[in-house]
Amino acid sequence: MHARTRSVPVRDSAPPPAAQSAPHHGLRAVKGRPSETPSASKRRRWLTPSRVSYLVTAAVLTWGLRFPTAQYITPQSGLGYALGILGGSAMLLLMIYPARKRLPQLRVIGSNKLWFQIHMVLGVLGPVLILFHSNFSLGATNSNVALICMLVVAGSGLFGRYFYANIHHGLHGRKATLAELKDYSDRLRHVSSEVMFLPDLAEKIGREEDRLVADCSRVPLLLRPAASAVLVPLARRRLNSEVRLAMHATTVALAQPAQPKRLSAAAAEYVDARLTAARRVVEFAAFERLFSMWHALHMPLFLMLLIAGTVHVVAVHVY
Repeated sequence: MHARTRSVPVRDSAPPPAAQSAPHHGLRAVKGRPSETPSASKRRRWLTPSRVSYLVTAAVLTWGLRFPTAQYITPQSGLGYALGILGGSAMLLLMIYPARKRLPQLRVIGSNKLWFQIHMVLGVLGPVLILFHSNFSLGATNSNVALICMLVVAGSGLFGRYFYANIHHGLHGRKATLAELKDYSDRLRHVSSEVMFLPDLAEKIGREEDRLVADCSRVPLLLRPAASAVLVPLARRRLNSEVRLAMHATTVALAQPAQPKRLSAAAAEYVDARLTAARRVVEFAAFERLFSMWHALHMPLFLMLLIAGTVHVVAVHVY
């Protein structure tokens, strides 16, 4: 038993490819990029620039809702007027990214990756500035229409970001393919040596994967992400329970008291990697369709915002 456990990957040794449980980390493994330690992967998963920016934005909006901004900010002049100009300009600059993607002549202004990042920042910054400009309240009819259009477009952008991330290699990488995801999932199936101390685990994971695919195939395409969001945690719970029971049965045979925890952690990481890869394969076609539908809807909504914003600016300055 000791000879077998020495070959098991633990947290303070080099991680196996299967330990990369985050979806995008798994795609990096397919592309042959260097792997990361499990601890680094978890830190990145829980503390990312996107999540920090969302928390900061939520804190700023919460403060703006509670603070009596109307006592200090007037939309018609001074700081309030400047916030409106800046927010409106940020929304207009959002058009640069789609233009950069479609016009090769604009490559002199920067890469698609750069403008995608700027697009996401402006898509959050612009609405925040406009909300402070309006004192988080409704006004005249033309301003209300512009405000509602802006909020709809901003909310639509959050959905688009989520759909985009699920069919690309990261938020600004190339588009993934179903063949790549299936290849990575199949490769993980052959890394059963990583959990050789639990010989039945790989077979049980395979059965859970087959059950996930079968159950999701009976669900309408666009509902498969929702179905897998329920089914995958249940499968993970069942498999982790099997790991705990198996480790409890072998604890007495292990010499080092800390070894069972390390082996359980390695098994849990392998389970998570397998189920995450299977989930991405199951969901991929649905997210492709959702992103296509979102893209067809997002541009008309943005054009409505431009028209409503223009009417609002003209009405304010003329009347």
